Amino acid sequence: MNAALAGELRRAPRERRAAVPEISVVIPHLNQPAALAACLAALGRQTVAAERFEVVVVDNGSMPLPTHVVSSLPEVHLACEPEPGPGPARNRGVALARGEILAFLDADCVPDPGWLAALLAAFAARPDTAVLGGAVRVFAGMPGRPNPAEAFDLVYGFRQQLTIARHDFAATANLAVRRAAFAAVGGFAGLAVSEDMDWGRRARLVGFPTRFVAEAAVAHPARGSMDDLRRQWDRHVGHYWGMQPKSFRGRAAWALRAAAVALTPVLEIPRILLSDRLHGPGQRLAVLRTLAVLRLYRARRMLAALAGPAARSPGWNR
Repeated sequence: MNAALAGELRRAPRERRAAVPEISVVIPHLNQPAALAACLAALGRQTVAAERFEVVVVDNGSMPLPTHVVSSLPEVHLACEPEPGPGPARNRGVALARGEILAFLDADCVPDPGWLAALLAAFAARPDTAVLGGAVRVFAGMPGRPNPAEAFDLVYGFRQQLTIARHDFAATANLAVRRAAFAAVGGFAGLAVSEDMDWGRRARLVGFPTRFVAEAAVAHPARGSMDDLRRQWDRHVGHYWGMQPKSFRGRAAWALRAAAVALTPVLEIPRILLSDRLHGPGQRLAVLRTLAVLRLYRARRMLAALAGPAARSPGWNR
């Protein structure tokens, strides 16, 4: 991309609209033009008046750039971030955004029509709240007929409320932050870590815990194959190993955790049997089988990390 075009795109958010929006939506993008188009169309259906929000799409190296997608919607602005990773792309979006509230979406998310209204209402009702995580509903390509990988993701994908309660962070597929809090916490990290986990825990440490708001919901497609699920766990294991102390005690704890992971599928049987996202014994059996395969795969990758670096998928949005 030439420097003149890059400069034009970076200036766009400040030149296209004089009024300052209340909330800025920041979306990192990499080679998902069809999904991005659906995401932007859903943002165009928000119940919040158009002048109250802006959208900043930050491309992270797509070939070609999604200019045809963004140009179809005059209130959406496009920028580019050369450093690989959704974290750096989000940081570029924050630098260009003008709203006092920053809302983060993945490019393949489809926000409910009331998503922005629910976020604004939640912040207004609780002025002491600085960080919100909204619900993420996973959906299959063919509703009611998920393949085994999709069925697994319907149960285990994006458990936002649980993640916030147990692990102190929300997935950046649906996260909103007051600008002042973001400045105090600092930006997102790069590909070497799980940037949403890292950011959420840093926010908690400086006094900004994440609060769950169910009314601010988005939909996200389920991962469609076992390869997709394995690549996801390659990334996670690599991130977690990078955060793990490498002392003898830390390595021993990691090995014990790997063994526990391999043994836990039986504990998940009640969750699978009672899930309202699955229908019929066939889907439930498929999820249990997929869970066992993935937990064994995850355990093997964890043990392999003890002998060397854990492999990670090079494509962050895959």
